[in-house]
Amino acid sequence: MAKAPRLTESASAVFAVLAGAGRATRPQLASLAGLSKPTVSSAVAELENARLAACSGTASGSTGRSAAVYVLGPAAGAVLAVDLGPALTRVRGCALDGTLLAQATGSRQEAADVVREALFALPAAAPLRSIVVAVGDVAAPEESGAGMRPATAKAGPVFDAMAVALPAGVPVHLENNVNCAALAELHEGAARGHHTFGYLRIGVGIGLGIVVGGQVLRGANGAAGEMARLPYPWDDDREPRQEALEEYIGARSLLRRAAAAWQDTDGPRPRTAERLFAAAGEGRATARAVVGRHAADVGRLAAAVTAVLDPGLIVLGGSTGAYPQLLPGVRAELARLSWPTEVVSSTVGDLGTVVGASRLAVARGVQTVTEAVGEKD
Repeated sequence: MAKAPRLTESASAVFAVLAGAGRATRPQLASLAGLSKPTVSSAVAELENARLAACSGTASGSTGRSAAVYVLGPAAGAVLAVDLGPALTRVRGCALDGTLLAQATGSRQEAADVVREALFALPAAAPLRSIVVAVGDVAAPEESGAGMRPATAKAGPVFDAMAVALPAGVPVHLENNVNCAALAELHEGAARGHHTFGYLRIGVGIGLGIVVGGQVLRGANGAAGEMARLPYPWDDDREPRQEALEEYIGARSLLRRAAAAWQDTDGPRPRTAERLFAAAGEGRATARAVVGRHAADVGRLAAAVTAVLDPGLIVLGGSTGAYPQLLPGVRAELARLSWPTEVVSSTVGDLGTVVGASRLAVARGVQTVTEAVGEKD
């Protein structure tokens, strides 16, 4: 990784503003950064000399005068976001203004090859500033380097196999995949305009992304929102088991319940959640009953979230949670057990995790450049 040049404080501030805006004139940069026009002119010249900014043309203002338009330069660099999903690995490479530069998808077992494919597609001259890897379980240390890895066996071996493809010397940050998807919903999905909400993912596993004041709540150990760890069941005759709630409400158990209830007259037994929900949509009585029970279970989980967080909004996502067919039952059960809370379906879909991880990677990459402050103005 090429080290970022040491910048003055004003150049650092202008670079951060330009990365967020994508393109801007010097008067716009001055307004956004809260700096004087002469200070911005000096900062822009510094960034141009370091190839961190470049002029991309001119724009006419309201007075009819033309002003130079600036964008990030070739030395600003790029970032990489990796979603180590349960079945697929998705990778995105982005410029520090968020522009998509490369993407690749493959199986979980092909994670290293997918990373290499995306890296190969990045501009050769763009230094890699940051890497964010989204995993199902995150170690308490937020940053990962040599010898550091996700804490649990679920993600560890896959991370180790993928890590051999990552360039040496580039900071690697681990983030919970549900938190990443929550960020995608906040900025580009169903939670736009909401600074506080819960993103409840229901699929093979379950998880909760908690956003408060526009920021993801991670907790003391980076484990906030680990709904799978809620004690379950609460019963006089049965002791709660670790992750028993996830086992009960996850997609595999949903399909097992469908198989147990299926009748010969119901047609072919659904082997995927997609087929189960399709059968319910076709009006198959058994499928509708199983989906209805699942909606009630998710509604009870949503009621637990509401009781603790009072988020005002719950976004349902995941391989089963995102189906709009669940909404009526979830809303009804939540209304029965708790106070009024809006419930909507995810709109970012399967790409939510890698989209959110890209946003985090961009923020980290910009921070890498702007922290290289050499002297005060």
